[in-house]
Amino acid sequence: MRIVIAGGHGQIALRLERLLAARGDEVVGIIRKAEQADDLRQAGVEPAVLDLESASVDEVAERLRGADAAVFAAGAGPGSGATRKDTVDKAAAVLFADAAVAAGVRRFVVVSSMGADPRHQGDEIFDVYLRAKGEADAYVRGLDALDWTILRPGQLTDDAGTGLVRLEARTGRGPVPRDDVAGVLAELVDTSATAGLTLELVSGSAPVSVAVKSVAGN
Repeated sequence: MRIVIAGGHGQIALRLERLLAARGDEVVGIIRKAEQADDLRQAGVEPAVLDLESASVDEVAERLRGADAAVFAAGAGPGSGATRKDTVDKAAAVLFADAAVAAGVRRFVVVSSMGADPRHQGDEIFDVYLRAKGEADAYVRGLDALDWTILRPGQLTDDAGTGLVRLEARTGRGPVPRDDVAGVLAELVDTSATAGLTLELVSGSAPVSVAVKSVAGN
C-alpha cells in the first residue's frame, strides 16, 4: 500500500511510519519543516514538506494522488495556544480530508482524542482542543466520499507497548502507550471493514490484531 500521513514527524506518526515501512508499505510523511526530513528517511519514509496551515486543497491533493490510504496524525502540540488548535487540529484536518476526496483516496483514518466533542464547553486550552478535534471529526463523518475511521486514544504514554489493548466504541478513560496506538493504526489502515466507526482505545487484554478484527465484525 501507499500511505500518506499528515503530521509525519509526530510521536505517534513516526512510530506508525516505522511499522508500515517495516512491513513493506510505501509511506509518505507530510512535514512542516525541512529539517525533519532526515528523521523520516531513517525510518524508511519519503518526506514531503508542506505546511497544512497555509497549503491549498490542490497542493495537498497533489501529495495524496495515487495513495491507497491517508492518515491524519497532525496536531498543534501541548505547548500551542488556542489559535493553533483551530488552525491545525481542526482546519488542517478538514483540509486533509477535502484533499483526500479531491485526490480520490477513500481510506481515511483520523487520530483524534478521547473526549473530542464539538459541543464541549469551556475556555481552557484543553477545552478548545477537544472542541476543535470534535468539530474536525464531525466534518470527516459527513464526507460520503471517504471510508473513514476515527480513533480516539486515551491518555498517551511513552511506556513500551504491550500489544494488548481495549478498542471499542466506548472504553472509558485510561492510559495507552503511543507504541500501541501506532500498532492499532497500522491495522486500521488496511482494515476497511472498520469504515464508519469512531473507536476509543486504551490499554487492555486483547492483542491488537484481535481487537481490530473484533470491531470490524470478523
